[in-house]
Amino acid sequence: MTSSANPAPLWQPSPERIAEAQVTRFQAWAAEHHGAPAEGGYEALHRWSVAELDTFWKAVTDWFDVRFATPYARVLGERTMPGAEWFPGSTVNYAEHALRTAEDPARADTPALLHVDESHDPRPVTWAELRRQVGSLAAELRALGVRPGDRVSGYLPNIPQAVVALLATAAVGGVWTSCAPDFGARSVLDRFQQVEPVVLFTVDGYRYGGKEHDRRDTVAELRSELPTLRAVVHIPLLGTHAPEGTLEWSALTSADVAPAFEAVPFDHPLWVLYSSGTTGLPKAIVQSQGGILVEHLKQLGLHCDLGPDDRFFWYTSTGWMMWNFLVSGLLTGTTIVLYDGSPGHPDTGAQWRIAERTGATLYGTSAAYVMACRKAGVHPARDFDLSRVKCVATTGSPLPPDGFRWLHDEFAGTPGGLWTASVSGGTDVCSCFAGAVPTLPVHIGELQAPCLGTDLQSWDPQGKPLVDEVGELVVTNPMPSMPIRFWNDPDGTRYHDSYFDTYPGVWRHGDWITLTSRGSVIIHGRSDSTLNRQGVRMGSADIYEAVERLPEIRESLVIGVEQPDGGYWMPLFVHLAPGATLDDTLRDRIKRIIREQLSPRHVPDEVIEVPGVPHTLTGKRIEVPVKRLLQGTPLDKAVNAGSVDDLDLLRFYEDLARNRP
Repeated sequence: MTSSANPAPLWQPSPERIAEAQVTRFQAWAAEHHGAPAEGGYEALHRWSVAELDTFWKAVTDWFDVRFATPYARVLGERTMPGAEWFPGSTVNYAEHALRTAEDPARADTPALLHVDESHDPRPVTWAELRRQVGSLAAELRALGVRPGDRVSGYLPNIPQAVVALLATAAVGGVWTSCAPDFGARSVLDRFQQVEPVVLFTVDGYRYGGKEHDRRDTVAELRSELPTLRAVVHIPLLGTHAPEGTLEWSALTSADVAPAFEAVPFDHPLWVLYSSGTTGLPKAIVQSQGGILVEHLKQLGLHCDLGPDDRFFWYTSTGWMMWNFLVSGLLTGTTIVLYDGSPGHPDTGAQWRIAERTGATLYGTSAAYVMACRKAGVHPARDFDLSRVKCVATTGSPLPPDGFRWLHDEFAGTPGGLWTASVSGGTDVCSCFAGAVPTLPVHIGELQAPCLGTDLQSWDPQGKPLVDEVGELVVTNPMPSMPIRFWNDPDGTRYHDSYFDTYPGVWRHGDWITLTSRGSVIIHGRSDSTLNRQGVRMGSADIYEAVERLPEIRESLVIGVEQPDGGYWMPLFVHLAPGATLDDTLRDRIKRIIREQLSPRHVPDEVIEVPGVPHTLTGKRIEVPVKRLLQGTPLDKAVNAGSVDDLDLLRFYEDLARNRP
């Protein structure tokens, strides 16, 4: 698809909406105070933001009144990638900014959080109550000996306690990390064991799809396999008693204590997120207090246009970076909506019902959910009062053209129509490279524009910029939320090899994109082999480890394939041991192991017997070429034949793709 395919925009913001947008007011202010272009709209502002990187980020911190406990000497010290030094010499605290709204007497008793479970009844937590609980828990963490730099972990669903624990950890200068409770013990340990947490917050179980899921055995395994733990905090979501040797959540959050915020260096670690672990253990990605603070203020305040009158709902779990992004809505004074439950319970329209019940103004979901609603005949604007929704945003995978059209048609009768924002970024930066711009038109199948301060380009293999052609997504200047490092990567080799090996000094993300001649962006999917299902990423290595414990399985290969209709096909290919038979019993065992030990979201759509698994000459399973074959790429274009141990095996997959209905 090129820009000429859709010459007319699907949606156009009204002059009033453009004038009221925070990015419009920011541009006028930055023109007066920092030399930004006063004319030319967003395109001119973006050009200035990447050409004058230091000035742009100074303007962002001034506009949002970032509180530097210690002032900075300059915006950028070392500016190479990797290794850029942002605001050297300064100290800040993320949690202090997230709770600033609680200082306003007029806002203190308004909701900071709206918690929703599968009953769909919102329960508020006020700004004052959130601040009090964070103050109480932060004091208890200090009493437990948690010091700046110590890791604090959460095995928690998307509930208010998770937000409190994150903010209390940040307040004391600790480093937060979390996994959702539908992760099996092995997946959690592969992550948490790397960072050696001193405190673990955990639930006894969770509710999903109308059922209760007891996780006490998993928690016991985590406790026994994390020897660095000094304390375990029990949150009785299912009403069970605290196990012996654990602390009760209520006892740690009952005091009326104002939070004390540790002023930490700008590049002090805030949290650890995890990659999918495609080629081994998940990468433990460390992002900084200051870098996340300024990047999320820009992204949520200017691009998402969020402010004190908004309510921000994104369907996510604590195991996905979008949860961290959602929590950062607090930075803009926005009420955030925390939904803990199935995206489709009791019916496919569940997320729209939550948006209605909470008065969401920005509602974020996955492209897959949008397409499921279209297929199921859901009519959101007809069946629910969504009059407060200004924007529906999607991520996790590219929103297909039919998804854009369906959303537009469903909201065609609403005043001003619907701003549809398909956005794309990554766990690696916990933000967006391209997506929402409230002042630009929306074209079918396209992201509106690259984000401010992000020099996003599409490159060919030789590093030549492309326009209206498919290339590698690269970023040619540093962003504040890029990782400060990976955990347990002392010389930075793994970090360098993950993003900077292909184009030295330039971030290569692993997506295929087109930058159109009108400035919009088209995402074509992953150029690597990460499994990305319902917005939750997982590496194939996790699947292999679980499946290949079965004696019947000699080897396996799992592939995630983006479909033209917006679907996602995830087959698991199995090479059986001699004498084994792939019958329904074995298929069920394979799926049960993945569901119970890893994630119910990554159960394969099909389990297919194959004569063998292809490898490189060095013995590595070949995933990306097989994915390309399944997407219809000819064999001679999908793989370098000289790098494969058995080319005939790849012909089997090519035939499978050709004959698949």
